[in-house]
Amino acid sequence: MVAKNGKVKTESALERAAFKTIHWIGTTQALIVHTIFFVGIFVLYLVGVAADLILLILTTIVSLEAIYLSLFLQMSVNKQAEEIEGVGEDIEGIQEDVEGLEGGFGEIQEDFEGLEENVKKIRRNVGELEADVEDISEDIDRFYLDDDKEGKEEKSAHVESSKSLQNIEKEIINLSKGIIALRDDLEMLKKNLP
Repeated sequence: MVAKNGKVKTESALERAAFKTIHWIGTTQALIVHTIFFVGIFVLYLVGVAADLILLILTTIVSLEAIYLSLFLQMSVNKQAEEIEGVGEDIEGIQEDVEGLEGGFGEIQEDFEGLEENVKKIRRNVGELEADVEDISEDIDRFYLDDDKEGKEEKSAHVESSKSLQNIEKEIINLSKGIIALRDDLEMLKKNLP
């Protein structure tokens, strides 16, 4: 059993025996034992014990049993009250955790919206960069076509520059695809958030 401060409370042997008795009293075995006892008390009359003595013994035992049953009932009520109080504290803790999580989801939603705006800006920038790279590539092609007469060295430099530009263009396209995939992932995350 756990006490209010979180420390483990141990039950004494007497408490354990009392709770076992409480549990046993509500069984069919207890009903059978009581029935046999009451029949046995009245059988004493047949054996020759005086009726006044039998009734005195029976009344005393029934009175004591009623007192103990009321004590056992109160012990059971007290134990249930402690357990309910512990459950109430657990529920309060869980409720606080849930409220904390709700605040965290709000922050995640705000972060997600900010990321979505950043992805849109990056897409626009990538589109502008692609257009700029195409313009530069065309300008370089025109420049090298005009200067083709100057020599093969310049042509090989042009080929290398053209390859470099093509590589840059491929990298930009790959980045654009990565950004689109990132945006799609963010949209899926947004759909999965409560």
